[in-house]
Amino acid sequence: MKPVKITEGIYNVGIADWNIRDFHGYSTSNGTTYNAYLIIADKIILIDTVKKEFCDELLDNISQVIDPEKIDIVISNHTEMDHSGGLPRVMHRIGEDKPLYCSKMGAKNLARHFPQKWNYHAVENGEELNIGNKTLAFLETRMLHWPDSMFTYLKEDKILFSSDGFGQHFAGPEKFDDEVGDEIMYQAKKYFANILLLYSNKVLKLLDTVSEMGLEIDTICPDHGIIWRQDPVKIIQAYAKWSKQEPEKKAVVIYDTMWKSTQAMAESIASGIADEGVTVKPIHIRNSHRSEIMTEILDSRAVIIGSPTLNNQLFPTVADLLCYIKGLKPKNKISGAFGSYGWSGESVKLIKNELEAMKFEIIDPGLKIQYVPDKNGLSECFEYGKKIGKAVKEYTS
Repeated sequence: MKPVKITEGIYNVGIADWNIRDFHGYSTSNGTTYNAYLIIADKIILIDTVKKEFCDELLDNISQVIDPEKIDIVISNHTEMDHSGGLPRVMHRIGEDKPLYCSKMGAKNLARHFPQKWNYHAVENGEELNIGNKTLAFLETRMLHWPDSMFTYLKEDKILFSSDGFGQHFAGPEKFDDEVGDEIMYQAKKYFANILLLYSNKVLKLLDTVSEMGLEIDTICPDHGIIWRQDPVKIIQAYAKWSKQEPEKKAVVIYDTMWKSTQAMAESIASGIADEGVTVKPIHIRNSHRSEIMTEILDSRAVIIGSPTLNNQLFPTVADLLCYIKGLKPKNKISGAFGSYGWSGESVKLIKNELEAMKFEIIDPGLKIQYVPDKNGLSECFEYGKKIGKAVKEYTS
């Protein structure tokens, strides 16, 4: 990945990580990027760095634009190591005494990550930095998604450097939204569902703050993925929608199976839901990554979970997924449980307990069938699905 010119004097000098396929348990089948931004003004600014192992490439990219030693100020929007790992090399190269701007929590976090005594400048929310012919403003975005997170806004160019906000884990030849098209919205939705969903209320407050401040935004430059230059409003509106967690007329039937009995139940339940005119997606857990499943849950009204009973417990993949969902705290869901069993049959009750703990509304005590579902059993599953479908329509309307 070579330097990418965003506008006159502003470059993305970050790198593409083509081969990463897992990011903290999030599937990255398209790789990702670690974007870093160079501003050539009266003073030269570098915003964020990259993972430690890619720092040589970062410095080489900067060198193609300007001698790195001419950088006057470094800004750290976020201290997570995919954005701060290259800081020691960068600061050593440009001069350890150069100012390093970050949030107050950022200064504390960086000091815990790195032993070097850097020249920290901890900024206040709304503070501005005059760099001669341009002005930078800092906007605290605590817990989006770390306590130290902040945005940097370049006033004259109306560019928002949004750290992990509005990003996507996507690496490709395309660098801007108008180059990649609508398909990038799935990657943005997946990113939100798996990283920012837990902080939905904070996202809504941030969007309100940006609106109240009257910030004009022509370009959004996140730390991962493509840059929004053609239609930044599109991703802002999408974040507003996802943050409100207003589900669509949709259900997901998520399951795992041992001898295909629970699968047969899932398929009949899904057929019953579809018979009510509700969009439904049956998802076999071992054929889909948890982060992709979570993306489908984001805008679903009904989340139906199925598991066989194994050793008086849930099937391990189902337990894993429920733990993952619980941590992200999706809201406004109705739910149900089902599963096959041999001789004890605890899985349905265990699923129901987990769904109740998540504050999902249980629409039925659950359905369990011993061993292989026969014709009557599958008919019962179909009717269970119709009940779910009717509930989805009622709750969505």
